[in-house]
Amino acid sequence: MAAGFFISKTLGLVSVILCLGALATIIALSVVYAQEKNRNATSALSSANPAPTAAPATTAAPATTAAPANPWNKMRLPQSLLPESYVVTLQPFLTKDASGLYIFKGNSAVTFSCQEATDLILIHSKKLNYTQQNGFLISLEGVDGSSPPPIAKTWLEAPTQYLVVQLSGQLEKGKKYKLLSDFVGELADDLAGFYRSEYVDEGVTRYGKRVDFHVSLLPGDLHSWGLTVHVHQYLCMLRIWMLVTHRHSDPCRVHTCMTSLTLGSQTDQLRIFSVQGGGWVRALPWGAILLTWPVPLPDQVGLPDFNAGAMENWGLVTYRENSLLYDPLFSSIGNKERVVTVIAHELAHQWFGNLVTLRWWNDLWLNEGFASYVEYLGADSAEPSWNIKDLIVQSEMYRVMKIDALASSHPLSFQENEINTPAQISEVFDAIAYSKGASVLRMLSNFLTEEIFKRGLQVWESLGLRCAKQQAWLGAVDDAKLQLPTTIKGIMERWTLQMGFPVVTVNTRNGSITQKHFLLDPESVVNRSSVFNYVWIVPVTWMTGQGGALTTYWLEETSATEPSFTIPAGAANWLLLNINVTGYFRVNYDPENWDKLLTQLDTSHQAIPVINRAQIIDDTFNLARAKYIDIGLALNTTRYLSKELEYLPWSAALDNLAYFRLMFDRSEVYGPMQKYIRKQVDPLFQYFKTLTSNWTTVPNGLMEQYNEINAISTACSYGIRECWTLATALFNQWKTNSSNNPIIPNLRSSIYCSAIKTGSEEDWDFAWQMFQKATVVAEADKLRAALACSQETWILRRYLQYSLDPTKIRKQDAVSTINSIASNVVGQSLAWDFIRGNWKTLFEQYGGGSFSFSNLILAVTQRFSSEFELKQLEQFKVDNADVGFGSGTRALEQALEKTKANIKWVAENKKAVLTWFERESG
Repeated sequence: MAAGFFISKTLGLVSVILCLGALATIIALSVVYAQEKNRNATSALSSANPAPTAAPATTAAPATTAAPANPWNKMRLPQSLLPESYVVTLQPFLTKDASGLYIFKGNSAVTFSCQEATDLILIHSKKLNYTQQNGFLISLEGVDGSSPPPIAKTWLEAPTQYLVVQLSGQLEKGKKYKLLSDFVGELADDLAGFYRSEYVDEGVTRYGKRVDFHVSLLPGDLHSWGLTVHVHQYLCMLRIWMLVTHRHSDPCRVHTCMTSLTLGSQTDQLRIFSVQGGGWVRALPWGAILLTWPVPLPDQVGLPDFNAGAMENWGLVTYRENSLLYDPLFSSIGNKERVVTVIAHELAHQWFGNLVTLRWWNDLWLNEGFASYVEYLGADSAEPSWNIKDLIVQSEMYRVMKIDALASSHPLSFQENEINTPAQISEVFDAIAYSKGASVLRMLSNFLTEEIFKRGLQVWESLGLRCAKQQAWLGAVDDAKLQLPTTIKGIMERWTLQMGFPVVTVNTRNGSITQKHFLLDPESVVNRSSVFNYVWIVPVTWMTGQGGALTTYWLEETSATEPSFTIPAGAANWLLLNINVTGYFRVNYDPENWDKLLTQLDTSHQAIPVINRAQIIDDTFNLARAKYIDIGLALNTTRYLSKELEYLPWSAALDNLAYFRLMFDRSEVYGPMQKYIRKQVDPLFQYFKTLTSNWTTVPNGLMEQYNEINAISTACSYGIRECWTLATALFNQWKTNSSNNPIIPNLRSSIYCSAIKTGSEEDWDFAWQMFQKATVVAEADKLRAALACSQETWILRRYLQYSLDPTKIRKQDAVSTINSIASNVVGQSLAWDFIRGNWKTLFEQYGGGSFSFSNLILAVTQRFSSEFELKQLEQFKVDNADVGFGSGTRALEQALEKTKANIKWVAENKKAVLTWFERESG
């Protein structure tokens, strides 16, 4: 599942529970649905001794009182029953019923075997109205001659999302049974599970429905019936319906009118479907990347409404359109990279996630970390000229280190009993699972070598359709006869079972080397204990200014001495650790070695590998925030940038200076800071102006295109007049002839934002009109984000209101739109007020399972750096305790921790930072 994943509240959960339930010997039927909030609500039903249900057909049973000690009050299912097959039939209706709702009708049958004698069946169910069968919500049949005991009671247990079946006798161990149900649900448009999606095609509103798992889809209130047919280039299944009965490994189906594209050979085809047309990037030779298992290529479909980035359903991978479709007339190089990596990510899941499945959510990082690492290998195989594997450090490692350096972080692997509720499951789909998981696997692959890394993967591969735990892999390569300080398991458990990472400090005068748990706020208290006492086994690669072969030193204790790290005097005699940043840790040196590295950057920066130039910048800024070094040393690493043309160092610098911008763009520091950055970026701006013949051509290569975007984005956002003039001229040229956009797709985000920021209400209205007319999602996304760049408070307030109106902003884009407004210094306080005023609505729409919900909390609080803002945030937590924070619970705690750290940092550094920028901006 690509970043942005949410735990489906409906049929999507079934496909996960099948394997998880089988391993835990449980039965789980999750034929549930998502509905628009505040309508058709299901009562909470629970009781220690519940009475048999007497509710009329298609209604829920009456409420009773909870009993915490009972199995139905526990989130984890018992191990007495083992599911063997699910059959679900759904019949959607796309005209409203008498109560004004879109509904679906359905039935289900689940066959299961009894592993331990029991008189209780727990079935996952949420927001369904059941049709009674002989006075009960379900019926029970024997299989292969078995005879089930009579049903005594059935009821719904809303807090734990169970339908509970209490029997009058015991199911027999070793016997099989079948549970049957009929139900009605609302076919809502809330992006969860089985939901309704609308889009406009040539002025006609059309509907698509996503169906997951083993489903038979029958005709509802549609007037035609028959087999699926191809009409020209379109696969039309809205007006011409088909009966689809799925076997265990058959693909899912999406029913709508879609463009179809088939790639590959007759025996190895990849089919893509989408509502809009659009191009395609080169097919990925996935099978040759790492594994020998013949993973079939699933169909790919882009959906107009989809809350995740993508979902790796077996046989049919579903995507947001911007993660599947590429059109060179509208899509930037970033859009293209997104498409390539997301497809590679989802194809990786066909193996790990589908063929091999996790035992439980506590080891989720194995699933998402693996796919997040392998997506770069797949993309590199498809586009070798990009050198995309170098982006892992900037896009994954440095991103997640900012979170993993908090005392509120968490390990990659939890204990099983720590992850129970749906909200807790949603929370673990975070940057730690994805980006830290990818970074740690990259480190493992580096010190093992890729060949041995593959050998370990192939042990998992041999498990086939089974579930896995990380121990199965960690022991797989211990017989590789590598010269390691201990077993792979012994090394990796230090990185997976304890949160955070170390800072490695070396003194080049005496060769001493130490490690310590790195915390952005060194005064914060770590409440989570570690059996390893936050000591890691660290693979330290190193080189000197004199060259020589790269060597790995293993740091196993808190301190040691390595004679090779004693470096003689002389500016050219420097030491550099963590070459190409293959290790997941930060590096600090003695002051003399820092001075030597800065001198090397000033005199001949190419002598230091490009990734390590980025490392020096990122490490120093974070070391300064954690009070290991002076803030001036960190800022000094940016002085050489006027001579730097590479993307990675510039990206590291801009990412870290973005923190300064957040802390100071409402203060007197920002004026001198703007002047300094304009001075540093202007040579890069002029370089690309010349290289691209005044912004009319596209540079070669991924990194060079990204750095051109850096140049123009930074120049415009920090106020270089030439950039503003360029943006206004290009935007006005487009306004003159809206059918002919003269702006190269790579530059559109920056140009649109600058033109709207410095423009008029008329400019905003034109961009809004173009957004509404956009038929390619990549273009719509650029315009939607740029509309948040306005400096007019009334326009931004109106835009915030638009975000909750699905006729203006699609539901899948609501959170990212609010985040864009919050990133604007003018819009930040407006977004914060808006979120506080609409928290209940936002929580009901996005809080249960949306992965983006935690991003909403972090985005709107990222500028918080005063006691007043901290008090507001603390009060917000108190005021909404009854509503809850769902998947954003951990994000709220992180926001509180970050705000406290920001307050300290600003108080301690503001004066020094102001002095430095005033001196250097001259």
